[in-house]
Amino acid sequence: MTAVDDSTIRDPKRLRAEMVRALRDEEAITSDSVAAAFAAVPRHQFAPEASLELAYDLHRIVPVKKDENGLNVSVMSAAHLQGVMLEQADIAQGMKVLEIGSGGYNAALIQELVGSDGEVTTVDIDRDIVDRARLCLDDAGYRHVKTVLADGETGVPDGAPYDRIVVTAAAWDIPPSWIDGLTEKGRLVVPLTVCGTTRSIAFDRDGEGLLSRSYRLAHFVPMQGEGAAEERKAVLREGVVVQTDDVRVPLNAPALNHALDTPQLVRWSGAAWDLPDELDLYLTLNLPRAVRLHAAKDVVDQGLVKPSALVGVPALVSDNSIAYRTGRENEETGGFESGVIAHGPQAEALADQYAQLLRRWAEHHRRRGAATFRYLPGPAPSPLPQDAVLRRHGIVTASWA
Repeated sequence: MTAVDDSTIRDPKRLRAEMVRALRDEEAITSDSVAAAFAAVPRHQFAPEASLELAYDLHRIVPVKKDENGLNVSVMSAAHLQGVMLEQADIAQGMKVLEIGSGGYNAALIQELVGSDGEVTTVDIDRDIVDRARLCLDDAGYRHVKTVLADGETGVPDGAPYDRIVVTAAAWDIPPSWIDGLTEKGRLVVPLTVCGTTRSIAFDRDGEGLLSRSYRLAHFVPMQGEGAAEERKAVLREGVVVQTDDVRVPLNAPALNHALDTPQLVRWSGAAWDLPDELDLYLTLNLPRAVRLHAAKDVVDQGLVKPSALVGVPALVSDNSIAYRTGRENEETGGFESGVIAHGPQAEALADQYAQLLRRWAEHHRRRGAATFRYLPGPAPSPLPQDAVLRRHGIVTASWA
């Protein structure tokens, strides 16, 4: 058995260098400037409670604070996701940047990117998080970063306008303060949640609104305060939940629960199933009455619901029926084929509608980055377009090339 040198393995500089190389290999980091920032900032000093291995793991979060139910309300995001978002932000020397959602480490990375001529402000609603970020920033030598205690919904108007605003909590909406707080050529990078699915979207100003430049899969703890999500959830039975943030979608829990007890209809689409995150996004924003179906493992093991619901799957509902995506091996479609499971009196109609959408995606949009998002602030048009998602401050639309 080969002896392992513990001191080498636990050397923070070595772990940091390996992290940067791995992030480059996975293309989470693509620019020299972001790589240099990750190489310079001692990540472990912003996670003093965590092991070095956890602090420098590419894909694991570091919990910072939990609520009374044991759920994370603040974390240090995975290094991979931080790299992706900073590349989306395209931060340059001398810029003025606002970070919404503090932790300290990401603000230090941004300070490295803007240099001594730039300005970085980080804001959080939680006093404990702001105090912790301030302490970690000072200890690591980033005393020029400004920390602010405030609700992120209001931004930090005293320092506006900003060249970049980077949001590090899942946002249900985009408040006016974020758009108004950008320079004319400013960019907002925000993990935007729509119907239970989140993407980190890089938005540029486009007239009074915003137009996306890129988007990537993301997972964050939700915004707190005024910007908290307005989710609707319905428990169908123990271990089975549907959720949506679209007020137009019916959630008749007793009827949908009864539908699950009816025989399942299986409809295979003949379309390839791959790029699951892109397909998931397309279905979520194109199904006319979309919800997200979640099922616990014991429910799946009993055969009541298919495994696709373990991590949440886009579902189509009516008052008394439900349909959702599944898959199977099929070499004729490139390895896997997408299909539909439907229950209830309207199972056939829902399955046909869902399968048609699966085929449309496979034929016309089966690639990464095909969606374009717009955010239009202000009162929503009446009637609301079918492809628009209503928010408190405006509407979100998505189109596929």
